[in-house]
Amino acid sequence: MKRFLLVLLTIVVLLMAADAKTKAKKKKAPQEPTCATDIHDCDAEGCSSDNHHDPKLNVLKNRKSSSQPVTDRSVTWMKGRPNPTHYTPGGSRSELTALGEGDQVRVVGYLLAVKPELGGESCNCYLRTVPETDNHLVLVTQTTVDKFHLPPHANTATLKSVFHKREAESITVEYTPRVRLDHPNFTKAKTQPLINKTAQGALKVRVTGPLMFDSEHFFVHHLNRVTNWEIHPVFHLEYCPKGKTCTANSDANWQDIEAEP
Repeated sequence: MKRFLLVLLTIVVLLMAADAKTKAKKKKAPQEPTCATDIHDCDAEGCSSDNHHDPKLNVLKNRKSSSQPVTDRSVTWMKGRPNPTHYTPGGSRSELTALGEGDQVRVVGYLLAVKPELGGESCNCYLRTVPETDNHLVLVTQTTVDKFHLPPHANTATLKSVFHKREAESITVEYTPRVRLDHPNFTKAKTQPLINKTAQGALKVRVTGPLMFDSEHFFVHHLNRVTNWEIHPVFHLEYCPKGKTCTANSDANWQDIEAEP
């Protein structure tokens, strides 16, 4: 009897410990306080009490223009960029520069979604309004779209499942609030409806901007994507209208997102 009670007590203790662990996981981390009044007041280095705050990375994220020549690359090329082997968080980015960080590229791919970052980021001083936050744009190859094909009249569960599989093979390009000051159509409100009108939920786009290695997501806060090399920020975005043929090395038929009313 005593043995039975001891076993029962042990089970109860284990269940209580498991329940406490589950609740601890569900508990959200404390929200970082906003550290600027607006995006104009936010320094290019950003701000944060987070140990992962990297001013050098934030300066790259907060560029508004680039004088570098533009080189045509592919999504496949970006997916194959190597990770650094000696870089340490917050350290010199010379290894990353040697791997191409800062080079301005133009890439053609298929845009799946525009995802607002309304939770706040150190690069934007944890501002949380739509105009003052980044948008993550999920970009994939035609091969990925074809491999994970959307059936006609797909339900919500199927849409989410297909998107998750596609996103695992994606790269990220980003709209940023500082660039948006000069490019007001760099928003989810202008871009997502164009995606939604396509049969496969995949809009053919041509994106121009600097290569950047998102070292924060390399070490922590991992994302569902194939690489941490990004185009960040986006300086130019064009899309291919329905029924038109658009190629990487020709300007014919590409529609500038800035021309949208």
